[in-house]
Amino acid sequence: MLLAHSTWPELEARIARSRTVVVPIGSNEQHGPTGLLGTDWMCPEIIAHHAHATGDLLVAPTFNVGMAQHHLGFPGSISLRPSTMIAALRDWSVSLAGHGFDRIYFLNGHGGNVATIEAAFSEIYSEASWRGERRGFALKLKNWWDLPGVAKLCERLYPTGHGSHATPSEIAVTQFAYPDSIKAANYAPQIAPSGPIREALDFRARYADGRMGSDPGLATPEAGGEIVRLAADGLVSDVRAFASETPV
Repeated sequence: MLLAHSTWPELEARIARSRTVVVPIGSNEQHGPTGLLGTDWMCPEIIAHHAHATGDLLVAPTFNVGMAQHHLGFPGSISLRPSTMIAALRDWSVSLAGHGFDRIYFLNGHGGNVATIEAAFSEIYSEASWRGERRGFALKLKNWWDLPGVAKLCERLYPTGHGSHATPSEIAVTQFAYPDSIKAANYAPQIAPSGPIREALDFRARYADGRMGSDPGLATPEAGGEIVRLAADGLVSDVRAFASETPV
């Protein structure tokens, strides 16, 4: 069930039988010369929507702009400050919890979001802690590549050239979902350099075409489909386990 495609009476009926919701979350940022700017929000959305079609999941609208200040040297990248993102995550979570959702599962597609999301969770929980009360709902963060079996599959598919940004695995996922948007380029070097992540100008100077340690030319839609199906199965299982935790 997709929250955005539902009516409020349908959601009211849903909450009466299930109080768990999945929120895809990512970033809109450069992904090298061939990666779509929406890759990091598209991947969790693609996986969550595939899982919703095969399992009984409720999927919220995608939180599609994240903490990506280091990519602002490339046109099209959009970033939230960590403090802005924390405030937005708090409002999303409290809004959903106010309707009765007590398990809010964030499926993340951007590594640069992790520290900010975890800080947001701490801020949200602290509101209850300082009052000596229960928060009344639980939050969970999961990167799609950390779903069961996904990392091993990616290692098998891409033993070299996977890297950490504009990876062939994430590019393959978008190719699977959006085959009409597949791009090609002559990469030089074939496998991009790796190194630290700092501010935007430093990132652009270190990684001229936006890639980090990767060869996106290895991506194929077929591999993307294999990744999506495995990740979707893992998501259904992980969400069910989260939903079955002892109520708070």
